[in-house]
Amino acid sequence: MRVFSLPPAFVHHDFRRLWSSMLCSGLATQMAAVAVGWQVYAIHHSAFDLGLVGLAEFAPVPLLALPAGQIADRLPRVGVVIVWGFAEAVVTGLLLVVTIHGAHRLWQFLALAAATGAMAAFGNPANRSLTPELVPTHLLPGALALRSIAGQSSTIAGPAIGGLLFAIRPEAVYSTGIVLLVLSSLILLPVERPEALVRSGPAPPRLDSLLRGINFIRATPVLLGAITLDLFAVLLGGAVALLPLYARSILHTGPLGLGILRSSIAVGALVAGVRIARRPLGGRAGHTLLIAVGVFGLSMVVFGLSRWFLLSAVALAVSGFVDMISMNIRSTTVAIATPNNVRGRVNAVESVFVGASNELGAFESGAAAALVGAVPAVVAGGVLTMLLALVWPKLFPALARVDRLADLSPSAAGLGKVLPVGRAGPPAAPEPTD
Repeated sequence: MRVFSLPPAFVHHDFRRLWSSMLCSGLATQMAAVAVGWQVYAIHHSAFDLGLVGLAEFAPVPLLALPAGQIADRLPRVGVVIVWGFAEAVVTGLLLVVTIHGAHRLWQFLALAAATGAMAAFGNPANRSLTPELVPTHLLPGALALRSIAGQSSTIAGPAIGGLLFAIRPEAVYSTGIVLLVLSSLILLPVERPEALVRSGPAPPRLDSLLRGINFIRATPVLLGAITLDLFAVLLGGAVALLPLYARSILHTGPLGLGILRSSIAVGALVAGVRIARRPLGGRAGHTLLIAVGVFGLSMVVFGLSRWFLLSAVALAVSGFVDMISMNIRSTTVAIATPNNVRGRVNAVESVFVGASNELGAFESGAAAALVGAVPAVVAGGVLTMLLALVWPKLFPALARVDRLADLSPSAAGLGKVLPVGRAGPPAAPEPTD
């Protein structure tokens, strides 16, 4: 009988700490998201207000992305993530204060959403760059899947716990979140800093150094195609921001039902993540990515038309399953094809795209629902997403031809095309002194 074993990436104790920290912070974030969504919708019963929260959270990201990437490439990344956790705890404390005073003013939630977005802009590039530094390349696809599992596990448990705590007492959601965020930072204190994190060089940086992440993505069609496909798919097809409206006005359920709907997405993602962590995707990765995006759009059409709670939950679970597959392909491609000396800046640019697809997508969903109604907005977004999967191979043929992700390597000299393993050019040159 075969003995069950942990995924290989968990052999690294520092990665285990990083994974545990992500789980704690993810739980806190998802719990708060349920509470904020319910409170914001209760103020004016407006789908547009839900979209405004997403817009406020996204607005600081493109403004701060370039300096944030520079910070992630020059300061100890572990330290940046630790500070980020403590700062998030402060914002969650302010949400607790707003809740204690009645939570009747929309501007307070918008201001705190903007603060959350600003801190995420600085913290995310460093956070996303840690896994490739702590884990050897041959274990990286599984480690990235485990990283996603931490996020999706928190998305399963967080909304459900948050909805339950909110039904008991709203203040309990934020109090628990504060504890989890502080714990997420404390867990990382013993993590050793790899030698690759030691950086030197005078400040301020030159403009070409600041823009290096943008230039790298533009010069690598596979990365550009994968990142922009994710952007438009979630921007058009995502419906998470409208879940409070669906729960309350269409499916006629309460805060706990809203939590279950949000968790359903993560249930599907978790199933896919566990499978990838134990057996990474094989060949035809580009083709798999396009199929996953098409199925994601179809699941959104089913969810948009459904009036049955169980069918809605299943459709969301399917969307989470295929989204995890596409996200793993994109993340693995970025991690393997990016040299370490520009990884923070590349991840900062990628964070803008991810933020646009999530937070800006939330605004698009709210605005579209306010204009044409929630159901037409969700269905139309799903149809457009399916069309994207058909059009993208013509716009980015190199992406459609990608076979095994393990055959990608960092491009020569930090810029240029992605070269297959065995045909790689010279090692990436060190970044010029700024």
